[in-house]
Amino acid sequence: MAQDMAEIRSYTMNFGPQHPAAHGVLRLVLEMDGEVVQKADPHVGLLHRATEKLAESKPYNQSIGYMDRLDYVSMMCNEHAYVMAIEKLLGIEVPLRAQYIRVMFDEITRILNHLMWLGAHGLDIGAMTMFLYCFREREDLMDCYEAVSGTRMHATYYRPGGVYRDLPDSMPKYQASRWKSQKDVDRLNEKRSGSMLDFIDDFTSRFPACVDEYEMLLTDNRIWKQRTVNIGVVTPERALNLGFTGPMLRGSGIAWDLRKKQPYEVYGLMDFDIPVGVNGDCYDRYLVRVEEMRQSNRIIKQCVDWLRGNPGPVMLDDHKIVPPTREQMKGDMESLIHHFKLFTEGYRVPEGEAYAAVEAPKGEFGIYLVSDGANKPYRLKCRAPGFPHLAALDEMVQGHMLADVVAVIGTADIVFGEIDR
Repeated sequence: MAQDMAEIRSYTMNFGPQHPAAHGVLRLVLEMDGEVVQKADPHVGLLHRATEKLAESKPYNQSIGYMDRLDYVSMMCNEHAYVMAIEKLLGIEVPLRAQYIRVMFDEITRILNHLMWLGAHGLDIGAMTMFLYCFREREDLMDCYEAVSGTRMHATYYRPGGVYRDLPDSMPKYQASRWKSQKDVDRLNEKRSGSMLDFIDDFTSRFPACVDEYEMLLTDNRIWKQRTVNIGVVTPERALNLGFTGPMLRGSGIAWDLRKKQPYEVYGLMDFDIPVGVNGDCYDRYLVRVEEMRQSNRIIKQCVDWLRGNPGPVMLDDHKIVPPTREQMKGDMESLIHHFKLFTEGYRVPEGEAYAAVEAPKGEFGIYLVSDGANKPYRLKCRAPGFPHLAALDEMVQGHMLADVVAVIGTADIVFGEIDR
């Protein structure tokens, strides 16, 4: 009888492209024993855009927009690390108001990232309505991006020496159309009648209730817990050895956050807490990210309160680095020359090297710059937080069922723009 039974052998299967943030480039070659994963080999598709090499061939400021396109869900945080590295080499101090604006937009970006993550992660493992809830709030924050930079995603708002412009006195308003009646438009525009700070202030007052809604849907949900508890467990020691940062590290119980441990800009003046997990599983990482949204909301509120009472410059007054305004350029030959030189040749950065890192939503995003005194970097290297998280995927899925692979990809919050750069 035993001879008649078929021999059970492990087999390999292609899994993916699957994750919405991966834009169809993550393919896992899984070695399976029945429905249990023995080994996972991540294959990255043809995404490579040579960001680091491109940055070495153009003036410093022309690469700020490339940073937006690395982790294209955490745009301004990427810019932040890049301009901080340039400012280190130039030895310049950013005006205090600009520092507060940067911190406020870093935290707006963190909420944007986590909302995208929560919506996509929920969608991946069956909580379909989360996507609709998360994108409701995301739209308001996208409008803030658009109000200061003119674009919803790739802002290029941070510049060496400060930010591109001060916060606007008004918010864009909806207009009646065949899709929206005047009554709907009036309701939507009610919160947009004041300045941008008024709009953000209103957002911070209602956002905690929105997070309560997400938690009501998921935190004690039996199916959600079955899909995430004890899945993809990483011990604190292993998380450190694997090079984890951000929520992936804090989910394993290590309270490491650059905003607290190595404060930059005005983070040292902010009052907020670092949430940490206990078990290091997908569920703990979910709890950490949800609490991070609440803490980011606290920081944004503190920035709004300070910015209301403290007007001032948002950009360095040095036309060797910062272009003059269009008004100055049109009325003064000296300013016109500065403007022309900055936009064609750029500025020269003293010889040296610098590393600047920010606590991006996915972990530590760092920029290592080497200058040889020219108007473009001699070398530029990115420290992308997603890279070590992807590298650990094999270890995190071993011994789990096939369906759990989806939960582990989701919990890593992977965006390939920064991984295959």
